[in-house]
Amino acid sequence: MLLVEDIYRLTSTFPREEQFGLSSQMRRAAVSVPSNIAEGSARNGTKELLYFLGVATGSLAEPDTQLDLALRLKFCTEITSIQSRLDEVSALTLALMKSLKDKA
Repeated sequence: MLLVEDIYRLTSTFPREEQFGLSSQMRRAAVSVPSNIAEGSARNGTKELLYFLGVATGSLAEPDTQLDLALRLKFCTEITSIQSRLDEVSALTLALMKSLKDKA
Protein backbone atom coordinates (compact mmCIF):
# COMPACT_ATOMS: atom_id res chain seq x y z
CA MET A 1 0.00 0.00 0.00
CA LEU A 2 2.91 2.35 0.71
CA LEU A 3 4.21 1.71 -2.80
CA VAL A 4 0.83 2.71 -4.24
CA GLU A 5 0.85 5.89 -2.17
CA ASP A 6 4.38 6.69 -3.37
CA ILE A 7 3.41 6.16 -7.01
CA TYR A 8 0.30 8.34 -6.65
CA ARG A 9 2.32 11.14 -5.07
CA LEU A 10 4.98 10.95 -7.76
CA THR A 11 2.58 10.82 -10.70
CA SER A 12 0.60 13.77 -9.35
CA THR A 13 3.64 15.88 -10.31
CA PHE A 14 3.74 14.62 -13.91
CA PRO A 15 2.67 16.95 -16.74
CA ARG A 16 -1.09 17.29 -17.11
CA GLU A 17 -1.03 15.71 -20.58
CA GLU A 18 0.25 12.50 -18.97
CA GLN A 19 -2.86 12.14 -16.80
CA PHE A 20 -4.23 9.44 -19.12
CA GLY A 21 -0.85 8.17 -20.28
CA LEU A 22 2.12 7.13 -18.22
CA SER A 23 0.65 8.43 -14.97
CA SER A 24 -2.49 6.32 -15.33
CA GLN A 25 -0.51 3.24 -16.36
CA MET A 26 1.84 3.52 -13.39
CA ARG A 27 -1.05 3.92 -10.99
CA ARG A 28 -2.92 0.91 -12.36
CA ALA A 29 0.19 -1.26 -12.19
CA ALA A 30 0.92 -0.21 -8.61
CA VAL A 31 -2.68 -0.78 -7.48
CA SER A 32 -2.59 -4.20 -9.11
CA VAL A 33 0.07 -5.44 -6.69
CA PRO A 34 -1.84 -5.29 -3.37
CA SER A 35 -5.09 -6.08 -5.18
CA ASN A 36 -3.73 -9.37 -6.51
CA ILE A 37 -2.23 -10.27 -3.14
CA ALA A 38 -5.58 -9.59 -1.48
CA GLU A 39 -7.48 -11.62 -4.07
CA GLY A 40 -5.08 -14.55 -3.75
CA SER A 41 -5.37 -14.44 0.03
CA ALA A 42 -9.15 -14.63 -0.20
CA ARG A 43 -9.10 -17.67 -2.47
CA ASN A 44 -9.23 -21.32 -1.50
CA GLY A 45 -5.77 -22.63 -0.95
CA THR A 46 -2.08 -22.17 -1.43
CA LYS A 47 -2.08 -22.95 -5.15
CA GLU A 48 -4.36 -20.03 -5.94
CA LEU A 49 -2.46 -17.71 -3.59
CA LEU A 50 0.78 -18.61 -5.36
CA TYR A 51 -0.82 -17.84 -8.71
CA PHE A 52 -1.93 -14.36 -7.60
CA LEU A 53 1.43 -13.69 -5.95
CA GLY A 54 2.99 -14.47 -9.33
CA VAL A 55 0.66 -11.98 -11.00
CA ALA A 56 1.58 -9.39 -8.34
CA THR A 57 5.27 -10.01 -9.02
CA GLY A 58 4.70 -9.41 -12.72
CA SER A 59 2.85 -6.22 -11.90
CA LEU A 60 5.87 -5.00 -9.94
CA ALA A 61 7.97 -5.12 -13.11
CA GLU A 62 5.71 -2.57 -14.79
CA PRO A 63 6.30 0.45 -12.50
CA ASP A 64 9.98 -0.49 -12.37
CA THR A 65 10.21 0.03 -16.13
CA GLN A 66 7.84 3.00 -16.10
CA LEU A 67 9.91 4.78 -13.45
CA ASP A 68 12.93 4.54 -15.73
CA LEU A 69 10.86 5.99 -18.57
CA ALA A 70 9.57 8.84 -16.39
CA LEU A 71 13.16 9.65 -15.45
CA ARG A 72 14.27 9.61 -19.10
CA LEU A 73 11.39 11.90 -20.04
CA LYS A 74 12.36 14.18 -17.15
CA PHE A 75 8.94 13.90 -15.50
CA CYS A 76 10.85 13.37 -12.25
CA THR A 77 14.41 13.65 -11.03
CA GLU A 78 14.55 11.35 -8.01
CA ILE A 79 13.20 7.81 -7.92
CA THR A 80 15.61 6.21 -5.44
CA SER A 81 13.09 5.93 -2.60
CA ILE A 82 10.37 4.47 -4.82
CA GLN A 83 12.88 2.12 -6.44
CA SER A 84 13.92 0.95 -2.98
CA ARG A 85 10.28 0.39 -2.05
CA LEU A 86 9.74 -1.59 -5.28
CA ASP A 87 12.77 -3.75 -4.50
CA GLU A 88 11.53 -4.33 -0.95
CA VAL A 89 8.01 -5.32 -2.03
CA SER A 90 9.41 -7.59 -4.72
CA ALA A 91 11.76 -9.32 -2.26
CA LEU A 92 8.97 -9.80 0.28
CA THR A 93 6.60 -11.20 -2.34
CA LEU A 94 9.21 -13.61 -3.68
CA ALA A 95 10.11 -14.71 -0.14
CA LEU A 96 6.45 -15.40 0.62
CA MET A 97 6.15 -17.42 -2.58
CA LYS A 98 9.25 -19.44 -1.69
CA SER A 99 7.96 -20.08 1.82
CA LEU A 100 4.59 -21.26 0.52
CA LYS A 101 6.23 -23.54 -2.06
CA ASP A 102 8.54 -25.02 0.58
CA LYS A 103 5.54 -25.88 2.77
CA ALA A 104 3.65 -27.52 -0.11
